[in-house]
Parts: sequence; C-alpha cells; structure tokens
Amino acid sequence: MLHRIVGLVFLCAGSAIIASCAPTAEEAPAPRVANDATLRQLSAGKIVGYQAPSTAHVWLGAPFAASTAAENRWKAPRPAAPWDAIRQATEFAPACPQFSRDEETAGELLGSEDCLYLNIYAPPNAQDKKLPVMVWIHGGGNVWGSASDYDASNLVMNEDVIVITVQYRLGPLGYFAHRSIRDTADTELDRAANFALLDLIASLQWVQTEIGAFGGDAENVTIFGESAGGHNVAALLGSPLATGLFHRAIIQSGGFNSVSLADAEEPNDGFFNPSSVVVEKLNLDARSHEGVAKGLRDTSLADFFAAYASTEEAAEARISFDEGEKQFPDIPIMISDGVTLPEAPLRTLFSSVETFNTVPIITGTNRDELKLFFLASPELIKMRFGLFPVPRDQEEYDLVAEYSSRLWRIHAVDDPAKQMAAAGHPDVWGYRFDWDESGSILFTDFSKLFGAGHAMEIPFVFNNFNDFIVEAKHMFPEKYADSRNALSAAMGQYWASFARDGRPAANLGPEWPRYADRPTPQLMRFDSERDAGIGILEGADSLDKWIEDLMSDTRIDDEGFCSFLGEIGTFEDGNVITVASKAKLDAQYASRCA
Repeated sequence: MLHRIVGLVFLCAGSAIIASCAPTAEEAPAPRVANDATLRQLSAGKIVGYQAPSTAHVWLGAPFAASTAAENRWKAPRPAAPWDAIRQATEFAPACPQFSRDEETAGELLGSEDCLYLNIYAPPNAQDKKLPVMVWIHGGGNVWGSASDYDASNLVMNEDVIVITVQYRLGPLGYFAHRSIRDTADTELDRAANFALLDLIASLQWVQTEIGAFGGDAENVTIFGESAGGHNVAALLGSPLATGLFHRAIIQSGGFNSVSLADAEEPNDGFFNPSSVVVEKLNLDARSHEGVAKGLRDTSLADFFAAYASTEEAAEARISFDEGEKQFPDIPIMISDGVTLPEAPLRTLFSSVETFNTVPIITGTNRDELKLFFLASPELIKMRFGLFPVPRDQEEYDLVAEYSSRLWRIHAVDDPAKQMAAAGHPDVWGYRFDWDESGSILFTDFSKLFGAGHAMEIPFVFNNFNDFIVEAKHMFPEKYADSRNALSAAMGQYWASFARDGRPAANLGPEWPRYADRPTPQLMRFDSERDAGIGILEGADSLDKWIEDLMSDTRIDDEGFCSFLGEIGTFEDGNVITVASKAKLDAQYASRCA
C-alpha cells in the first residue's frame, strides 16, 4: 500500500547516510568560543554565539518555546522563559525524545522534553542587511533526528542567506490524538493532535519576531525540509495556522498523506498503535478524562515509549535495526485533526487555492529513493564476508528500485504538482536528483548500492560533504570532486535564489521552468557534467502510466509482478489512479496471481 511504503521510508529516512555532526572523540574540534561580534538582543534576553571556521556566525540552542515536559506535554508550545545574563549559544540543545539509531546504543531512549530550540547560521555583518531566511526542518520519519545533524555554514557563506535549523516534538509526543487530551484542553490549540506542527509554527512565529536582530527579513521566509521534514513542509502548506508565516516552500523527498482522527485514536487495520490502545496498555485511571490526561502526563517517558515498543504486531511489521533489538513501532503521523490541519485528507487540500497556502513551491525526489532502505532487505542484499553489503542480483535490485522510486515521485511530485496547477496555482517547480557517482570500499560499490538514493541530495544543497555524511571520503571520492562541487554550487544557487525572489535560477545552470509552464510537464534533472548534467526532463509520471509499464515490462516475471501488486492496495486514495487502470490491474492480477 502506498501509505505503508511512504510510512516505512519516512520512518527510516536517511539512517544509512545522515549521521550526527558531533565528531568522534578522535576528531573533537577546538571548543567553540563565544564571539562578542555575535552578541544580539532578543525579546527574552541577550544571546551570544561564535564564529565558525567558515567565518559564518552561529548561534546554537536558542529557545523558541518552553519545555514540553509534565503539564506542557501534549499542549501547544508555551513561551520560553526570559533570561537575565547573556545566554551562551555555543552548544546544541538536546534532541527531542526518541530511540537511538546509533549502532552501539540502538533502541535506547534518549533526548529531553525540553527540546524546542533552534540554531541560526548567518554571514558576518548580516545584522546590517535584510537577508532571505531559510528554515530547515530535519527528516527522520517524524520519530527521530535532530537539528544538530546539519551544518548550514557553507550555504550561508556561499549564498548570503540566513539558515535556521529547528527541532520539534517527535513520535507519539509530537503526534498524539486522544479524546481525554482534547476534552481537558486549556485552549483550542491544545485540542490538536499534531503537536509537532504546533512546534514548527511556534518556531516560525519566533522568526517573525526575532530574525531582524540577526539581519534576516521576516517578510521573506522559506521553509525547506527533506523526507519527514518535507512531509512537514507539505503539512504547513495545508495548515491555516501557518498562513503568512512563510513565503516559499521546498519539499525534498516529502509526502502529502495524512491520517484521520478516528484512525489515529481507535483500533483499525491501518496502524498498530492508535492512542486508545496505548492508553489501555498503560492501565490509567479511566474513570474520567481528567484522570486519563493526568495519568498520561505523569507517566515516565520510559514507560510511555515502552507501551509502544512492546507491541508485537508492530515489531513484526517494521524494518528492524538488527535482529533482537528494540524497535520503534508504526504510529499514526500527520493527523487531520481539525486544528492544525483541516479534517479533509492533506492531499486533497491542494486541489483548491482556497485550502492551502499558495506560496511558490519546489517539490522533488531522488531517482533511486528506495535503494537506501534496501540495506534492510535480505531478499535484495547479501553480505560479502559478513561485512560488505552488495546486491544479490544487480538487475533485479535496480528494477525494484526503479518502480518503487517512481511511486515516490508520483506521490510527492507529479500528482500534487498537477493538482495545484489545475487549481490555478502555477508557481510550482519540480526536480529529480540523479547524481550517483559514489566511490567504493573493497567489495561495496556505493554507486550501485545507493545510486541517487534517499537523502543523497542534502549535502549538495548544503554545500557540505564532510559533516553529516558517513564515510564521506568513500561516498564522495576526491577524483570526482570538481564535478560534484560544481553540481552542489548550482543547487545552492537555485535554492537560495528561490528563497530570495520565489524563482529558482542559477548562473551555473539552465533556466528552470515551472512544472506546468509548457504543454508537457517539466522537471529539472540534477546530475553532474560527468554524467547527464543539469537539464530538463519532459513528461509527467502517473500511477496509470506506472501500472501500464508494470503490466507490459518483459523484465518482470509473474512472481515479481504479483509482489509489486501487493504494495498498491490503497492507490485509489487521492484520485491518483483511474477506475479504468484499476480494472486493468485487477484483471491482470486475477490472471497472473491467482
């Protein structure tokens, strides 16, 4: 099913590529020293940051809201407390609560409920300007990740923009729908289910109030994010509460799906952990909504998360870290709660300019999105000498990646872009990222294993190949550095120019037409000059076309065909499949898979 494919991908987003910026003990840099030139006056007090090696000015761990612990759990973010002394903003704040995905500590609960902080990166002397502001929303399936995983120093220095990386509540602390929470709410916003979206909205409100002190233009704010971060960008586009808080949006490998309030709360076939099931497992005082709400807020993080992690059905359904390790279960995420989002499915909001925030939008995917996640599939991957992952059959591996990654493109690019264009919103640009020139380690060829996989575009956008990429010297070999860096420079220009004036342009690349400017839809292809280069891809993809190709593809035998069909049971949702194509598909299934 499409929502299952997207959900699993979001859950694991970037796990094999993105690592913490925190260096190992052997690589520990010199301590960050507060720099008087970075002293700024905010509404809550004075703050001082430091100067990065790139000469960018950086402020880490600036609070935009109060702790979400205790009475503030599952409430709209409250204002951060003011401070008297100068606040030293030279260290990252703790991540929001989540299960660790590091190899040595996988499955351990980490983070703090006092986690609503952001990081600001700006060029020196930016306070004398009004620069475009780009707010980055990290990925990680909306269940893990941190703003500290990304260093925007190079991007701000190369493109003269301000970049903010922001944290938000994750997993069941960020997405939780329960009647007892709603019925005991102090305010209308406290009746929400998407508390993560409320956090992101609060961060954008902070930007409106405070960014002028750093030289940013509050009237020129771009939100951008990858994977779950892209999904959150799409949700902010659909949220009436976010109207006017941003002026452009970039969705990198994102999504447009949502869950109904009923499915998020009551037992159903779609999710293993609706909130009512979790509450029942916690044995709370159910005599009143007040008793349940108090019990939920009094429950320790360890006990609360354990109520999810102990679900046997979810453990069997998920991609695991390794056999036997604690796993994070499937949970309802992005809920059509009637507060942060309308009650209609998120995808349908883009069919009318009256139901989403009509700012200029870029949306794109990577050509080989799903290859990153194939590492968890023993059917597709084997380990040479127990250490080196390689595809069992490269042709089959590439074929599965081709069709599964096309589904992501249809879901996140072609279908919503066509919807918005038909609704009268033409300012939509699409792209596909194709770079696949990674290196190798002995028997593992990363170019064949990952290709243009999920999250691979991030270092190109950030102009940074060293700080959050595992095995950077092998993933991005020096022998291809010139063409790689040229592509990165062009992508940085496109992203930053879009942030400046709402049209992506670069003197290092060709004109990027809007998706529906011409009779045939257009995408920009991002690849190095060693390969296909930066250029235009013509033609839209669609589920109807995907089905026709699948049914006629001579590379796929009946077993492979039936395996693919097992994943597409809910494509009717969002009108991405026609009745005629569904009939053809059913007929093929009956004849080939009975």
